[in-house]
Parts: sequence; structure tokens; C-alpha cells
Amino acid sequence: MDNLKRRNIPQVAIPVEARNIDDYVPLDSQDVDSQSYSEKDKTSKPPPRIVYSSNKYIAFAQEHYKALTLAGLTLLSFWTRFRLIGWSKVVVWDEAHFGKFGSHYLEHDFYFDVHPPLGKMLVGLSGWLAGYDGSFSFDSGQEYPENVNYTVMRLFNAVWGALMVPLAYATAEEMGMSYKACILAGTMILLDTAYLCISRFILLDSMLLFFTCTSLYCLSVFHNLREQPFSESWWLWLSLTGVSLGCVSSVKWVGLFAVALVGVYTIQELWDMLGDVQMPKAKYVGHWIARIICLICLPVAIYLFTFALHFALLYKSGPGDAQMSSLFQANLAGNNFEQNPLEIAFGSKLTLKNYGYGGGLLHSHVQTFPEGSKQQQVTCYHYKDDNNHWILKHPRGIDIDDEAPVEFVRNGDTIRLVHEPTERNLHSHPINAPITTNQWEVSCYGNETVGDNQDNWVVEIVDDMIHKDLDRIRSLTTRMRLRHAQLGCYLAANNVILPQWGFKQVEVVCDKRNRPEDPHTWWNVEEHWNDRLPAAPKNAYKSKFLQDFWHLNVAMWTSNNALVPDPDKEDILSSEPTEWPLVSVGLRMCGWGDDQIKYFLLGSPAVWWTSFASLIVFIGTFLFYIIRMQRKINDLSYDQWNQFTYVGQTLFLGWFFHYIPFFIMGRVTYLHHYFPALYFSVLMVPFLLDHFTAKLSQRNQWIVFGVFYLFVIVVFIYLAPIAFGMEGPIGDYEDLEWFDSWNMLEEDD
Repeated sequence: MDNLKRRNIPQVAIPVEARNIDDYVPLDSQDVDSQSYSEKDKTSKPPPRIVYSSNKYIAFAQEHYKALTLAGLTLLSFWTRFRLIGWSKVVVWDEAHFGKFGSHYLEHDFYFDVHPPLGKMLVGLSGWLAGYDGSFSFDSGQEYPENVNYTVMRLFNAVWGALMVPLAYATAEEMGMSYKACILAGTMILLDTAYLCISRFILLDSMLLFFTCTSLYCLSVFHNLREQPFSESWWLWLSLTGVSLGCVSSVKWVGLFAVALVGVYTIQELWDMLGDVQMPKAKYVGHWIARIICLICLPVAIYLFTFALHFALLYKSGPGDAQMSSLFQANLAGNNFEQNPLEIAFGSKLTLKNYGYGGGLLHSHVQTFPEGSKQQQVTCYHYKDDNNHWILKHPRGIDIDDEAPVEFVRNGDTIRLVHEPTERNLHSHPINAPITTNQWEVSCYGNETVGDNQDNWVVEIVDDMIHKDLDRIRSLTTRMRLRHAQLGCYLAANNVILPQWGFKQVEVVCDKRNRPEDPHTWWNVEEHWNDRLPAAPKNAYKSKFLQDFWHLNVAMWTSNNALVPDPDKEDILSSEPTEWPLVSVGLRMCGWGDDQIKYFLLGSPAVWWTSFASLIVFIGTFLFYIIRMQRKINDLSYDQWNQFTYVGQTLFLGWFFHYIPFFIMGRVTYLHHYFPALYFSVLMVPFLLDHFTAKLSQRNQWIVFGVFYLFVIVVFIYLAPIAFGMEGPIGDYEDLEWFDSWNMLEEDD
């Protein structure tokens, strides 16, 4: 029985310059103890000297084979990403969104989107480099005009995708993988049809993937410098890790999953250091400070800077104004807010903006509620419209001559709001709201002669963002609540979306709860018209960056969460997370007519299947080793075990953090949401192949890896048309549809 057990193996560090598995021989698995290993080490023969060819070119290739391999993979990556990139002359898939957002930067018009701004600013930069003036509408399927050099814009985006290949190779090398494993890592990224296809259009995904790759690469280099703390290289790569995290989070919030991965690594590293009783306390505190500065403060600073640049570039009024606070909008060129009279008076015409994050403008229209009171609907709407206009009048029972002196509205005054287009009164009554049934319905009812005291509202000032005097209401700056005079409830908009009969606008209710801190019950006057009052003095409206930054981010979060599947509409492009790892679905990126160049977003089964299988194999192998170790059977040396757990844990958690959250998200999901997770699982394949072939001869290792190279290459060649573009009838590509669930062959209706 003792012969089946391994003896304790000493901790032998693998030198930094020999991190690749080809550069060292694993410890023998039998009968090695500290003394025998030491003696063997002293008497072992030095490694054989490499003999270079007499031909200087061959000798150069022999000496620099790794660099030449990396260069070759990189050139192939650029060739595949650039090939036929301008073939389709129409706006493809989400180019309709991100090309349009890039246009706004060139025209400086403020817009709103659910993603942070860095990637879209880079799209704008690509347009500027292409000589584009920002005037194209980027309507889906529309043909690009001659003055839009869309090919250059696509090439700009393709560069980010092409650089994933050398990064995958370099990351595998930093993780201690062999030369042949590094080649496999680069080849799998190079020849995955999904990565290839997504990189060739004006989208954010190639940038997101690039910064995901740099985050893992920088972390891997930093990990290898852990024995050189506080050296220049150590500081450099720790800082570059923080920069990568800041950039990936500033492209899409999916980048926060990379932050989570680095965070777990950092916490584990600091926990291990805590157990080192020989480490001085000052040094341990220094490690904490270094990571706080580089991995928290630096990414946050980059994220803040992208929004500061975003606000600086978009200084004109545009289609996204209504998502921002009224005070922010007042500082955009092209709106008329600076002409607003400052103080609100009876008889003023105005619009009311809900201050809750994602809130809109108080709105009504002639359509009525299908149930409840069946009176005229009142909603919140995110776009400027005459149906947002209200006249502020005295309450029921008080008649004032229009020629009477101007009477300003003060805190505690009772008012009546009349919808200007329909002349009906803002009204509430003890009838359940249509969606939020535990609150009262708000409607428009009656007219100037028909109505009752349930048309009356009491003004309660919450605060003023500029002025200290809280007695009068001021446009843009005063935040107030409107309490129903009869019911005591508060006018509120809680971002609940109405069904189609309410045009998907935000439900407005009368909230029975008296919660002064709830911003969804706060309102401010946005636009204000009153011919009897002068315009506000110059510089009366100023907003603060951090306040605008926070407001925009919460509005983005709110809108992102609102991207839920519509039960009334079938979305043939969406898919479920369970369908992604095994390539059960693809995604049509454009029209499917015979005269159109067709692109089908689909992963290579050779890459995706083996990647997902490698995750399962890793879990099984890890559990196998753990159980064996519990039985005092040590299959790996201390250093080998540390390396196996570090690499395997990092790659598995990277996949886990980027994939599993989509199961708990309520928003609609698409195939490309899996792409960041896929990157980590791809690197798991060469890592495990290295691990399981370590004791084989070099010849047999190359045979095993060769099988995988061949599998990936053959499948890519077979499926390449789906990424490069399919011309003519889709029926001509019948052999490319391996499964009915791919839905490639069905014609457009």
C-alpha cells in the first residue's frame, strides 16, 4: 500500500525564465525525497546545448521561433478580420445603434444609452478618422452613402478584435503553458467564427473583448512578479491591470465581472499574505494601499474621466436630454431653458419633470384608461411633446382676474394643473391604479367648469439645488412634492411601464405613503413660459459634475433593467443562456434576401464544445486531486499544485463570473453576451492539454495537440462563409446548417 502513495515532495520554485512547461521537467512521481532530490540535482547533466543551423535565416528562425510564431498568428488575425470587411454596403445589425451614437459625438448632440461611453466615443473617433461628418442616420438595413467611409470605421473596430489573438498567446505564455499550448490558445481565438464575425462591424464587442483580454493578461504578468513586490515592474503591471479594469468597465458594464475576478484574486492574495507571520506589518499595509490605489482608485478615475469627456463632447441639446436632470439640460446649447423665467407664478405654462432616476415628463393624451375610471390617461414620457404642457392655476373655488398682479407660487400653496391641449384637470380619486394597484389612479378629468376638489394639489418644497430660500418655487432648481389635497397621497412615477394601451410609457400614481426621501415623488419645473415675467439672469442654472454623473448612471441602470422580453412581441434574435455554450443557436445579423450579403453570428463548434467540456474536466480533475490529497496521495508537487489551482481557478472563475449572472438577470439576452465568458473557457483547453500530456514524449504531445489544431482549422474552413458573408440564395449554404435550431435556411417573410 505504501508503494501507491507518494512521499512528501519539497517545494522547488520554477524560475521565472522557465515558466513554460517545455522548459522544465516535472518531478518524478515515485520515491523522491528531499535528500535524494538534492543529490540528483547536483549530479544531473546540464541541458543540451542548442545547435543552430549554419544558414543565418534558419538560425534566426530557430532562435526567435516564439516571436515569429506570435507575429504569424497576429498577421493571420489581421488578415481574417480585414478580409472582405467592406463587402456589405448596408448598416448591419447593431451598427444602427452604435454608428448613430458615434455620429452624436461628431455633431456634439447629447444622447442617452444604457452603456458607458468609452466604446461609443471610440466609434466616434473611428468616424472622425474616416472623414465622416456625423450626418448619416444609420437606419438598419440602409445603404451607406458615398460620403460615409464605413470600411475604415469597420477596420478600426476590427483592430481591437484582431489583437485578441496575440493577447491570448501571450496570456497562455504568462500562465506557464507550453509553446504548443500557446499556439493552440491563439489559434482557437483566431479561428472562432463568432469572434471573427463580431469584430468586423461597427460594434462595441471587439473593444469589450480586447479590454477583457488585457485585464487577464496584465493580471497574469503581475502574478508572476509577486516575488518582486514594490519593484518598478510590479507597480507598472499592477497599474496596467487597474487601467484595463477601468477601460473594460467604461465600455460595457459586463466589464464589472472582470473587476470581480481581479477582486477575488486580490482578496485571496492578501489573505495568504496575512498568514505570513514573517512579513512586516508596514509591508502588509503597503500591499493594501497599493491595491486600493491601483485596483480601485485608478479604475474609478478612468470611469469618471470617460463621463467627463462624454459631457464635454456632447454640449448640444439632443435626443437624450429628457433622461437627464432639468438643471443639466439648461447647460446644453440649443435649448431654451435659459429663457425660463426664474420664479413660478399662477398662470404660468410649464412642464414637470419627475426627479426619480429614469423619470420622465408629466404627460397626458386623449386616450383613456381601459379599466378603472376610464378617464383620460396621465403618464410620464421621456420625450418633449406638446402633451407635456400644463397651466398652473388657482384651486377650485378661487377665481382671479387675469389682469391681477403676478402672484408667485409659494411652499404650501394649493394649486390646480390644467392639461393645455385637452383643457382637463390633473385629478386623483380612490380608484386603484392600473398596474400598481395598491396606489390610487391619477387621471385627467373635467374642464374649467366641470370638476371638484379632487383636482387640487398642495405644493411641498423639498429643497433647492442652488438657492437657500425655500419659500418660492424656481424653475429647474426647486425640487417639490405635490400632495393631493383630499386624499393626502403624493404624485409619483416609479418607473413602472404601462402595457401597449399606455404606449409603454411610465405609470403615474398617487402614492399613499408619505416618504419625503423618495425621489420618485419629487418634481421640478423644466420648461417655463410666462409673458409677464422676465427671463432668468445669466448663470442662474449650474449643475455639478458628480450629481450629473450619478443621475446618468442610475438612469442607465434603470433603463437597462427595463430591457425585458416583451410578451406581446416575438424577438427571433434573442436567446437563453442555456443555449450558448453548446452552440445551440446563432443570430442573423442582417436581412436574409437573395440579393443581400448575409452574416450569421455563430460560434465554431470546435472551439465552443471543447471549451465548455474543458470546464467540466477541470472541475472533475480538481475534485479528483482534492479527494486524493485527503487520502494523503499527492499526485502533484507543491509548486505544481499551486500552478494548477491558480490558472484553473482564474480561468474557471473568469468564465463563471461572466456567464452565470445572465441567469438571474431579467433583461433580454443575446448570443454575444456569452463572448467574454467564452474567452476564459478557451484558454482552459490548452491549459488542461498541457497538464494531461506533461509526461508524454514531445512527439506524442505534438500528436495530441495536432489533433486539436486540425479540428479547429477544418471546422473553421467549413463554416467560414457565415463570418465572411454569404452571397446568393441561403439555400446554397444548406450544408452549413448542422442543427435545425441554428435556423439558417428559413427565408425572410
